Amino acid sequence: MIRILNVEPDQYSDEARSILKTIGHLTEQNMERAELLKRIREFDVLIVRLRHQVDAEIMDAAPDLKVIVSATTGLDHIDMEYAARKNITVLSLRGETEFLRSIPATAELTWGLLLALMRNIPLAHVSVLAGEWQRDRFKGHDLAAKRLGILGLGRIGEKIARYGLAFDMRVSAYDPYRKDSLSGVPMKDTMEALLRNTDVLSIHVPLNTDTINLIGVQELNLLPRGSYLVNTARGAVLDENALLAALHSGHLAGAALDVLAGERTSERSPLIEYAHAHSNLLLTPHIGGVTFESMTATEVFMAKKLKAHLAMANQIGAKRKAE
Repeated sequence: MIRILNVEPDQYSDEARSILKTIGHLTEQNMERAELLKRIREFDVLIVRLRHQVDAEIMDAAPDLKVIVSATTGLDHIDMEYAARKNITVLSLRGETEFLRSIPATAELTWGLLLALMRNIPLAHVSVLAGEWQRDRFKGHDLAAKRLGILGLGRIGEKIARYGLAFDMRVSAYDPYRKDSLSGVPMKDTMEALLRNTDVLSIHVPLNTDTINLIGVQELNLLPRGSYLVNTARGAVLDENALLAALHSGHLAGAALDVLAGERTSERSPLIEYAHAHSNLLLTPHIGGVTFESMTATEVFMAKKLKAHLAMANQIGAKRKAE
């Protein structure tokens, strides 16, 4: 019987859980890394979210591990090259474009962060709770007529573009991999052209070797002084030291981030220290996809994908034996 370990089972979908139980024996237990290293040898399938870094050490401790399941599009928490060398299949949401177009959570959070940033909503809320009522202190900015630049016009970037148009923003985008255009959203020929003509930059690119520190000192300096930046993609896409410098100098009026480069390490980011003392940086703990609806949908989708994968593997195995 297939042995499945769900190492992050809190608030996991009951429907997805039921599907997994039809596949094999399901164990659900929150584990710290040390315990996972001890127990992983007992399982054939590992289900993770983003808490664990599934690296060579974990895979080497799992001689029977055949499949890693992650209901994410980003896979920087899994050593994909080492998994391939170990013949471990990684099942994820990457490439599942049709399904992912039905999931609005990250795009909605992106827009929420932008509104919160430009209208000073979190700080105003804290002020009211402190017994104050100082409306002029929290004067913000309109979105209408601002130039919204979208870096990466994929499924999330498309939703952000439509939100921007609905708010009467002037929307443009840059995506070197996109051939077609979106109505009302002119495509810039270069990233430089996008940055030079952007009041609000929204980042929606995957993390890979080409996009690490894609936005650094030079790129931030191309943005007009007083512009804003929102990143709900991956932390390492943005040079965080360059971002800090741009915020300190006032070149950027503000930024909102749902992701940090070292978010799964114990090292405390200097961005957090900056946010303690400044109101123009908003940080959230990678909650882009964390809604009840989106997590249920993705967990059910991945459970079905695992079931289909194992069924196919069994068919192939049976065919080889027959031959």
